[in-house]
Amino acid sequence: MHALRAAAAGRTASPSTARLINDRIALQLLQSEGPLTAGQLTSLTGLSRPTVADLVDRLQAAGLIAVVGESGARRRGPNAKLYGIVADRAHLVGLDLRAHSVTVAVADLLGRVCAERTVPIGPDDPPGRAVATALAALDTALGAAGAGRPHTIAVGAPGLVDPATGRFGGTDWIPAWHAALVGALQDRTAAPVLLENEVNLAALAEQRDGAATDRDTFVLLWLGHGTGAAVVLDGRLRRGASGGTGEIGFLPVPGTDGLPTAGGCDGGFHSLAGSAAICALAAAHGLRPGPPAPGAAPDADAGADTDAPPAESVVRAAVAADGGGDAFLDALAARIALGVAAVCAVLDPGCVVLGGEIGRSGGDALATRVAGHLARISPLATEVRAGTVGGRAVLHGAVLAATDAAQNELFAPAR
Repeated sequence: MHALRAAAAGRTASPSTARLINDRIALQLLQSEGPLTAGQLTSLTGLSRPTVADLVDRLQAAGLIAVVGESGARRRGPNAKLYGIVADRAHLVGLDLRAHSVTVAVADLLGRVCAERTVPIGPDDPPGRAVATALAALDTALGAAGAGRPHTIAVGAPGLVDPATGRFGGTDWIPAWHAALVGALQDRTAAPVLLENEVNLAALAEQRDGAATDRDTFVLLWLGHGTGAAVVLDGRLRRGASGGTGEIGFLPVPGTDGLPTAGGCDGGFHSLAGSAAICALAAAHGLRPGPPAPGAAPDADAGADTDAPPAESVVRAAVAADGGGDAFLDALAARIALGVAAVCAVLDPGCVVLGGEIGRSGGDALATRVAGHLARISPLATEVRAGTVGGRAVLHGAVLAATDAAQNELFAPAR
């Protein structure tokens, strides 16, 4: 495929555009395959040896690749040189903003995390103090990574993000310090600051490295303290006119005591599948939360905080109950299937991934039950999968978003 793309670029593009395309293909190969010789690049791209020699010179001059070794102990000389991407050419930052904490990850140009820092934010901290705490965590992580000014920063946060402006919009319930922190990041650095809804970033993580790597169309249903969804159609994340695609907590569904309002999602799908509702359902089945999983990190779902009801542990306990939690899991799956069926009726994604703390804790046991209920109420064939990225899906997605943005700029050397 690389060879076809390179050849097509050479036939149809101008010389300068063809060089840019070929350079990018070579860099993608070096990222996915690791260090390669010029001969290996020639073979994998289908380009001529002189063309590869020229692109190697250009990429070295741009500081993007360097000689990192030789291909074998018995080979010496120019043909044996192994070229690799200069990973510390730029450092990237991903931030995961929660109601009462912030996690910072610093990564290199290949997206490899070099340092990470999590700090709590007090529930009564004024925005200024919260911002100062978060910025101090960022500086600590940058120092631990040996990084200077970050090239790109990506921030994952709950709430609506206006696709036109890249700013928070229409969400009065988000903590005030979230917007203040994004503004402070923009003021203190020349680096681009990309703001994205956290569930969208989790979907990016599942698409790139998780349960949806083989799907270009799917929906991530986020089940945690709150509920949300991310929609990926034909390989592209769809945000909607105001950034509200996936606000499934407001979806009117049967089985609630009322209807949601413009100011709150009580009465919507959130009332059936949010953390508090899950804990109440478990109590009705005689189940109580178990202890936290060893080493488990809480998910960064919408509004997540350290005081959230322990729905994750009760679902995990039900899965481990050797049949004792089956009735509860079946009832929970029936609730979740209502939201999934509504999404499928509109989008027909063919695949729904259950993410968040509940999706992770329920695993295949919950996903299989949801699929069974869904098949009885929806005529559309839909695969239901458990998310696999884990408790740091939002942070992982933020690092991926920052990496993509930085590479889009740096992997296009000057013409």
